[in-house]
Amino acid sequence: MNILCIGDAMIPGKNMAEAAKKLHIKPINIEVDDWEKDWNKLQDRRLVIEKQGPSAEKFIPQILTANKNTEILLVLFCPISEEAIETLPKLRLIGVSRAGLENIDVDYATKKGIIVQQVKGRNAQAVSDYTVGLILAEARNIARSHYAIKNGLWRKNFINSDMIPELQGKTVGLIGFGYIGQLVAQKLSGFDVKILVFDPNISEEVVFKYNARKVRLKDLLQNSDFVSLHARLGEDNKNMLGDKELSFMKKSAYLINTARAGLIKEDALFELLKNKKIAGAALDVFWEEPITKDSHWLKLDNVTLTSHIAGTTTEALTKSSFLLVQDINRLIDNKKPQFIVNPEILEKKEFQEWLKKVRGA
Repeated sequence: MNILCIGDAMIPGKNMAEAAKKLHIKPINIEVDDWEKDWNKLQDRRLVIEKQGPSAEKFIPQILTANKNTEILLVLFCPISEEAIETLPKLRLIGVSRAGLENIDVDYATKKGIIVQQVKGRNAQAVSDYTVGLILAEARNIARSHYAIKNGLWRKNFINSDMIPELQGKTVGLIGFGYIGQLVAQKLSGFDVKILVFDPNISEEVVFKYNARKVRLKDLLQNSDFVSLHARLGEDNKNMLGDKELSFMKKSAYLINTARAGLIKEDALFELLKNKKIAGAALDVFWEEPITKDSHWLKLDNVTLTSHIAGTTTEALTKSSFLLVQDINRLIDNKKPQFIVNPEILEKKEFQEWLKKVRGA
């Protein structure tokens, strides 16, 4: 069976190929390529794909020159459009070494009877670590003090100098309580904080396991000293924190976002911080990335800004392709996979016949 691994500067194709060797398929022929090897160019290209979808780059040389007998395709950020799928007539499975699927035409893959598998939680440890770091960095002025010293100033006074908090006894509100949110709650437990959770999709029983309490969004915003976002972005929750919702926050509260910028109405948050209606914010995600040199966010002294790096650790990058292959092996071994995006394909006769061939049945 022919397997194509298309990597990039973040996860090279050769690394994906090492994971592919662990597939429970014999014999296999693994081919390797890279979509974008330059780290900076990758950031620019993938942002375009995330905004415009996989058809933003219709003709990918790595696909056009690929073996037409390819049945399994493993990628990270490489765009897989309708045109790309049509170029590989024997394709039966697309594996994506990340949770985001903006670079995959899932609808067309489903129409063609192709399984799409992703990896959820690959960077959950990284993002949850980073969230705790941002809480401390913003509330305790760590980044601002560092910046001042580097620029020759021994700074002692900050916007929040009259209300710099300790974490003990404070209330942290988590919006979104999937794997990342749960890890944040677990890691904050050592700080002796109270945890409030807003997540319509999580049961009270799950929340209770983390010594947390499930509440309405308004109650969370009104009672939290720190509000941290961990929800995925969709049409149902876009701009979920607008002028009205943000106005519920305490003047002494901090907002942390390592999820998606679109969960918050940008102008509402900016005005809130500009007018010192909350103590501060820490943002790793933005409405336009990278932010411009004249961005209004650079004018505020009560916000910590980082360049969308919460999920970027050595471990998160190296293990994700292996996690993906593990899940594909569950499918091959007739066990229940965790990360199939379009499970309806499993019932199709053509796909069942392909699985029988893969399993050697």
